[in-house]
Amino acid sequence: MQFGKIIIDWYQYHQRDLPWRKTTDPYVIWLSEVILQQTRVEQGMPYFHRFLAHYPTVADFAKADEGEILKDWQGLGYYSRARNMHFTAKLVMQEYAGEFPKSYCELIKLKGVGEYTAAAIASFSNNEAKAVVDGNVFRLLSRYFGMDVPINSTKGKKLFFELANELIIPEQAGLYNQAVMEFGALQCKPQNPNCANCPLMLSCEAYKTNQVANLPVKLKKLKIRERYFNYFVLSQDSSVLLCKRGPQDIWQNLYEFPLLESTKLLTPDEIVLDDGFIQLFGKQVTFKSLHGPVKHLLTHQRLYAQFFELEINPKNINLEENWQWIDKNELENFAKPKLIFDFLVNFFKLN
Repeated sequence: MQFGKIIIDWYQYHQRDLPWRKTTDPYVIWLSEVILQQTRVEQGMPYFHRFLAHYPTVADFAKADEGEILKDWQGLGYYSRARNMHFTAKLVMQEYAGEFPKSYCELIKLKGVGEYTAAAIASFSNNEAKAVVDGNVFRLLSRYFGMDVPINSTKGKKLFFELANELIIPEQAGLYNQAVMEFGALQCKPQNPNCANCPLMLSCEAYKTNQVANLPVKLKKLKIRERYFNYFVLSQDSSVLLCKRGPQDIWQNLYEFPLLESTKLLTPDEIVLDDGFIQLFGKQVTFKSLHGPVKHLLTHQRLYAQFFELEINPKNINLEENWQWIDKNELENFAKPKLIFDFLVNFFKLN
């Protein structure tokens, strides 16, 4: 209990002024929590304001077009989050009569809502005594209690969740959860934690044993898959040829350039001999310029992309089903991966 009281006292003086902390509306809290998954607060803040302005209620979110939502999400990555949100908003309208649930047991049923997000929404909107355990909390508890069990192991997750729920102050569940996450984010940081001015310093096991830099412990990450994307940039007048990605892969339903994926980055001489390239563009192709390669990191994938600007008679292009010519003035209406968006900004000198 002393641990929680110290954390809350610290929070009262050091908390950041964040808009989602000024409401108990579970829909608004849900927006903030999902947007901030895998995202820094500074990066996620504009998206939170944008989504709240465009979709002020769950009903507005539910009736929105998926393409519109993906466009608003552009640049955040992990696009499955946006699709899951759209699915959940429609489910709330159908199964909960438009009332976003507040209880943990109902929230955990929603698509894209895991234990952390359900606990956060339930405690912040309804003061339900469910502990939130995110990276900040894992780190703080691991250091303070000197726990060296890997936080991403099955055993570790079980132990940390049990401990977190023992520490929560039931009558101040929402406040405590906000405080413990904020303490980890601002005080007990991953690098260069502010131990010298920490109110927990004298009772922190990691500090007393000089193990702060070694905790928390994590199991080695999964092997990163490397992929090589050879993009083809074709333009006519002020239009550019884009194609819509299909399911069962990254960037589902987002727009990119015609693509040839390979086991390495190819040279123009290698590309013109590729049967797939010949089938799409024939043999009368001129390579105008090459941009890249560019490295783009995803959670478990490392992409190497290069962009070949081609000169070809549009009549010789075998347009596939999901390909279309798009005027540069209309590009902002199509959701694109950040990799493609950044290239288009430079290619067309867009704002």
